[in-house]
Amino acid sequence: MEDRNKYGHMPLLKELRQDYPSDFKNYLRMDFDTFNILLELISPIISKQNTKMRESISAEEILAATLRYLATGRSYEDLKFSTGISPSSLCYIIPETCKAIYQVLKETYLKFPKTKDDWCQVASDFKNQWQFINCGGALDGKHIRIVPPPHSGAQYYNYKNFYSIVLLALVNANYEFIYIDVGKNGRHSDGGILEYTEFYDKLTKGQLHLPNNDETEKHLNYVFLGDEAFSLHENFLKPYPQRDLSLENRVFNYRLSRARNVVENTFGLLAARFRVLHTAIHITDPQNITYVVLAICALHNFLIRRTTSYAPPRSFDHEDLATHELQMGEWRNSSTELTSLRTSTQKNVTSTNNILIWKEKFRGNLT
Repeated sequence: MEDRNKYGHMPLLKELRQDYPSDFKNYLRMDFDTFNILLELISPIISKQNTKMRESISAEEILAATLRYLATGRSYEDLKFSTGISPSSLCYIIPETCKAIYQVLKETYLKFPKTKDDWCQVASDFKNQWQFINCGGALDGKHIRIVPPPHSGAQYYNYKNFYSIVLLALVNANYEFIYIDVGKNGRHSDGGILEYTEFYDKLTKGQLHLPNNDETEKHLNYVFLGDEAFSLHENFLKPYPQRDLSLENRVFNYRLSRARNVVENTFGLLAARFRVLHTAIHITDPQNITYVVLAICALHNFLIRRTTSYAPPRSFDHEDLATHELQMGEWRNSSTELTSLRTSTQKNVTSTNNILIWKEKFRGNLT
């Protein structure tokens, strides 16, 4: 304990809090007030009892060490120098704390829409911000690089030629996760993984409580947006194949891509803020890797709602209102039907009035 107080990062954090608050925020990815709120939530779960032999590691030290790991992705061997905690202790402290972070945040900050009113609010945000109607979210998968578990063979080896587990996420118009599935091995495709999720099971059984067509705009199906990896479904839209596209279909693809881009931007900001995602996660137990990813997603929603500094203006891709050109978000700089459903929606978003507006407004993106 004496060595940690003398050589660990707690004295540094105290100095940063008092004199260099922006550096404190950069060090742990949150300001001191937000850190304290999280600490208060999580302390009952992660606090340890002192023994006659030694004084326990405090909840504050445990949380700080975990956040520093998530922020940097440094090895336990490296973190022992900044935390004053042994690698053997860090190897169980960090996954345990990640699990606790997810537990205390998920009900408030990772809340899945449960009613028609909830889904209508998601759709309203997509319409207002991305001009795409009846949309319940953008879906995509992200491969989380890992060191393969012992004796796992090629089970986690993906088409990108590295080992991974998959984070499949549904994101709203505000760059927040509203559904996540984590832990499927990387050899499977996004579309294949989707079909084994609780979300898809409830969707196919009609248990998501989506608005009925008579309650939606233009009386069209309530839909989720995906890319070519997913199959068309009465509640799923993906782009038209790129061959021999009509102008109307090109406009539709552009509009869909523009709305779906929220999930790519969310993944981008997530990796920019939590750089453990920039390296292979060297944790032996796949379940503990899952806890790391769940914690990061919960922290993302927690921070994006609590503080504007987590995702300041220009963080995400945005449109230049003068030129109508897509400007890259700052997160990029941090790292070097069925056919009939789609046709019905295409006819609405590329109607005579809409097509003339979008042809002129985005002519440069369609040539």
